[in-house]
Amino acid sequence: MHADLSRVTFRPAKHYSGVLAQQGRVQLDADANEQTAITQHQARALAADLIGQHGGPHGATGFRIDYCPGENKLDNLAVHGGRYYVDGILCDADRPPAGTPAGQAPTTTPHDAPAGADAPAGSEGSTGSDGDTGGEHHPCTDGTVWTYWDQPDAYRDPEKPADRLPAQFPYLVYLKVWERTVTAAEDPEIREVALGAALPDTAARIKTVWQVLPLAGTDLGAPANPTADQVRTAFRTWADAHRTPTATAAFRTERPERSDDEPCLTRPDHRYRGPENQLYRVEIHTGGTAETATFKWSRENGSVVFPVAALDGTWVELATLGNDDKLDLGAGDRVELADSAYTSRGEPADLLRVEEVDLPGRRVRLNAEPGPGTGRLPGLHPFLRRWDHRAPGGRGTARHHRNGALKLVEGTWIDLEDGIQLWFEPGGRYRPGDYWAAPARTATGTVEWPAAADGRPLLQPPAGVDAHYAPLAWVVGGESAVTDLRYTFRPLAAPIEHIEGASRD
Repeated sequence: MHADLSRVTFRPAKHYSGVLAQQGRVQLDADANEQTAITQHQARALAADLIGQHGGPHGATGFRIDYCPGENKLDNLAVHGGRYYVDGILCDADRPPAGTPAGQAPTTTPHDAPAGADAPAGSEGSTGSDGDTGGEHHPCTDGTVWTYWDQPDAYRDPEKPADRLPAQFPYLVYLKVWERTVTAAEDPEIREVALGAALPDTAARIKTVWQVLPLAGTDLGAPANPTADQVRTAFRTWADAHRTPTATAAFRTERPERSDDEPCLTRPDHRYRGPENQLYRVEIHTGGTAETATFKWSRENGSVVFPVAALDGTWVELATLGNDDKLDLGAGDRVELADSAYTSRGEPADLLRVEEVDLPGRRVRLNAEPGPGTGRLPGLHPFLRRWDHRAPGGRGTARHHRNGALKLVEGTWIDLEDGIQLWFEPGGRYRPGDYWAAPARTATGTVEWPAAADGRPLLQPPAGVDAHYAPLAWVVGGESAVTDLRYTFRPLAAPIEHIEGASRD
């Protein structure tokens, strides 16, 4: 979560069931956020226990897939509305209506249906063998449901061959679910404008992101002409391999050399030499093994962002340059140009370096022009995110990579700054977005990190991002275009007279 947090304290293994506020005490963001996390954990565990790994309510089971052949255009999929739970996480596939401007009579179509209604096979709205619904109603073109190409958080690009649906049948259509943080930089409606522009934004939001994606049949590992259960089993194996992290890391603090040269910054015996409390975040930028992986780090949990007003070559005009010298931009800073599509796709671009800052014009000049496709559409709310590893000569000793991030080195302690050190355990495989976070505290002169009885830091898997998967459909083309792989459930409650042996009050 890229948010301005003091620390994250929720630990499922402690089995806390609630947070109790006490009178006369300081109220902290960590306490309030832990209560949210406890409630969410309990609700999702209950839903997963009752529903199973995935499933939707009968009569409103979402994410029914219809295959729409492209003929002279690209193939498409219709994603019908309704609700679906994946590992207890609610996903809502209903497409909001466009709305009616004031003074304009509302329009209706003969195909309007309750949100989330499932159409049985062969009925109007269910695609037949050739993708024709038997009339003029085409779910991929009538705008009543989401489609593969316009689904809200996948940002598929028809110009990218890798985004297109597989040309070879069969292939699997699956649901990927994960969560990310959204701040006022991406959703301006979060900001309370009555507070004025001089004050920072208030609370952030956690967004559930669902993406309907294809998986080629050759990558699934299912047998020839598989049954629906065989497809589900093969997909479960594939999903487990992609969901389970293999990378581990650890933080520690060691009193840096030459720290006696600055004796007044902090207590002499403190290993953390920073002047302020920080939440250090280390995040994988480019994935893969240690040979290819890179990482970036922030002392502010990656929360320092600057909304972009315009791009002009290497110059970036910003809506603001920050509230103080801790949260501003300076020459030499590393920045990442991002927007909603870039964040949702999870495909990292090069990190750029600030070369010059124009304070009166609220502009910065970068060392290179940002790549195409990111930051140029105002509707996607572009922003610059600051990372705190700098060019050689800064306080850290990690080596820079050609993409502006740091080269990942396993099996050795990597100096970040002010005594903060990082360890990557050998043999890991890294995914873009994997992150670890550690609070550094001036009162103790160290970082808060799990440790063994002898004080050695313990290896930990990434704190996120957790991805969850569910199979939706097996697309084979021909007369049997789609095999539905979803699960459904009915309500638990029933009339008491229908329950054999039930006692009556």
